[in-house]
Amino acid sequence: MLIIRRNTTDPFFNLAAEEYILKNFDEDTFALWRNDKSIIVGKHQNTLAEIHQDYVQENDIKVVRRLSGGGAVFHDLGNLNFTFTQTPKDENLINFQKYTQPILDVLQLMGVNAKFEGRNDLTIDGRKFSGNAMHIWKSKVLHHGTLLFSAQIPDLSDALNVELSKFTDKAVKSVRSRVTNIREHLKEDINVIQFADRIERFIVEQNPESTLYELTQEDIRNINELRESKYATWGWNFGYSPRYNFRKVMRTAGSGTIEINLDVHDGVIQQVKFYGDYFGIQDSEEIEKALTGTDHRVESVTQVIKSFNLSNYFANLSPEEFIPGFF
Repeated sequence: MLIIRRNTTDPFFNLAAEEYILKNFDEDTFALWRNDKSIIVGKHQNTLAEIHQDYVQENDIKVVRRLSGGGAVFHDLGNLNFTFTQTPKDENLINFQKYTQPILDVLQLMGVNAKFEGRNDLTIDGRKFSGNAMHIWKSKVLHHGTLLFSAQIPDLSDALNVELSKFTDKAVKSVRSRVTNIREHLKEDINVIQFADRIERFIVEQNPESTLYELTQEDIRNINELRESKYATWGWNFGYSPRYNFRKVMRTAGSGTIEINLDVHDGVIQQVKFYGDYFGIQDSEEIEKALTGTDHRVESVTQVIKSFNLSNYFANLSPEEFIPGFF
């Protein structure tokens, strides 16, 4: 087994590194890594239905889609992530308990009564500190999980606090859980880096044939190419979302009530319809037609809306008031 070390906290690079290692390394691997503030959404999720858009933008939180299924999770530097890539010798490819057991063993050695519960969670006293997901590629398994060690729990809640009633789709929805930080349950005062060292030492002890591996310059170059072509793109992180319908009702002081309805496929607005008791001297259908075929992203919608004299279509309404109604 290769113990792969990487110190970057760039979420786009780290997610790209997982795919690169899975598809290009024949050996089994294990890695510990951290991300700056980011939301990591499951492969089959509707990204906009998982994030608090305004909070994410105001706090410069990166949003990245991962290779595996499951729900959305919040990362910061107080969250430690672990990844196994393996070619199992048996046919049981999906085995969450197998890959989380080393984490439980480390915590139990440290006096923490951590347990595996449900489908893919690790808990302490009934509160979740780790969510896990898997991806199968050919005969290989990628298993990764989060470990909340000293994460900012309020940030986690605020970043994922979205109004789900705005969306109608068939995407997998995240289930919000009561969470806890591992550090709160330790008898000794250590930081997240020291905790990572404990886990790495345990993995090495359990796998005496393991060797440490530093990514080469060629590895880094290839991962950065995958980062730029896939993981840092709007098309993968947002456009890949399943087809969904979006509806939001705005109550404005100057224009009255405006209901915005969108049909979105592959991240592109296919149909727009406005309803409400608003007044205008020009037909708002002109804006509906202009928005059709536009990416459902802030920059694209803003460009279209600002090309119109909006108050002619919605009396006394400014673009700054109108644009947030699309997200």
